[in-house]
Amino acid sequence: MTFADARAMFPVLQRLAYLNTGSFGPLSSGTAAAMAEEGQRDLADGRSGLAYFERGLALPDELRALKAELVAAPPDTVALTASTTDGCNVVLSGLGLRPEDEVITTTDEHFGLLGPLHASSARIVVVEPTAESILAAVSPRTRLLAVSQVLWTNGRILPVHELREASGLPILVDAAQSVGAIPVSVQGLDFVAIPGQKWLCGPDPTGALVVADPDALRIARPSSFSFSRDDGFDVAGAFVPRPGAARFEPNWISVATLAGLKVALTQAPDWSFERAAAQADQLRAMLAGHVDVVTSPEQATLVAFRPPDGRTAAEVTGTLMDLGVVVREIPRRELVRASVGWWTNEEDLDRLVAGLS
Repeated sequence: MTFADARAMFPVLQRLAYLNTGSFGPLSSGTAAAMAEEGQRDLADGRSGLAYFERGLALPDELRALKAELVAAPPDTVALTASTTDGCNVVLSGLGLRPEDEVITTTDEHFGLLGPLHASSARIVVVEPTAESILAAVSPRTRLLAVSQVLWTNGRILPVHELREASGLPILVDAAQSVGAIPVSVQGLDFVAIPGQKWLCGPDPTGALVVADPDALRIARPSSFSFSRDDGFDVAGAFVPRPGAARFEPNWISVATLAGLKVALTQAPDWSFERAAAQADQLRAMLAGHVDVVTSPEQATLVAFRPPDGRTAAEVTGTLMDLGVVVREIPRRELVRASVGWWTNEEDLDRLVAGLS
């Protein structure tokens, strides 16, 4: 696949310099077509019948395998969710944390992780987002590390595998800004929550949760997908869990959404990671002479900078939107964040830099 072919998959790029994949990735024509086809089938045939349910149950098997391949995980450790936050809630509600337990997180986490953390019963210890600060905070009461692999504020990569190994503690990884943007292996990690609508360019609401040892996590939010079809459940509510991480799946996901996600998961070219990294490096260099760039070199595909000329981040993002350049502000940080994907070209970057003048 050439770069021109890859970029042509996303119609929005014909009009906009789309640099906000950290919130929502662009939808491809193939993804939209697959969703529309299934939607028309639902409209014509209804959402019932053996064929409909067989398709609705077969597609998740395919998607778990695709997600597993993407992050080097066994397929039976993958559950489909509606979002990263969904995955974090499944883990934190299932761990049975108590008030005397501590969970270490950082100052730069998204509420998608912080919300579930603070809804747990544990004491939340918040430190600076460095490996040294995280490990220094470990105490005999620490039961979990809960951090992002890539910080949503500035694109910094945290060494989650090293943190897991050095601390010896279970780790919950928010992979919202990493999976699909940079190479990711979940081997050696306990829990990894993944979105589908960001760097994987899938429809919303989609996501996945990797649970290294499904049998060791309690099902605290049971759904119709939690029990084994072979063993069933009794009228008192007792049930035998479904094998693997699929027991944690909290929702029925529409067949149209599943079909769209399947296309999205198979459309990235082999060179996607290398090109995205190179384009992010190029943007950092281009911005360096115009604004204060807070994202260090050799980080992920998010590039954050402070607004120029005393303007606010909201003012800058608004001006850029009027010029057809889509970025976002980071609340309470007064930062503007650009998301650079493998589909980003030099014209997109030029339009962003020119819009700051």
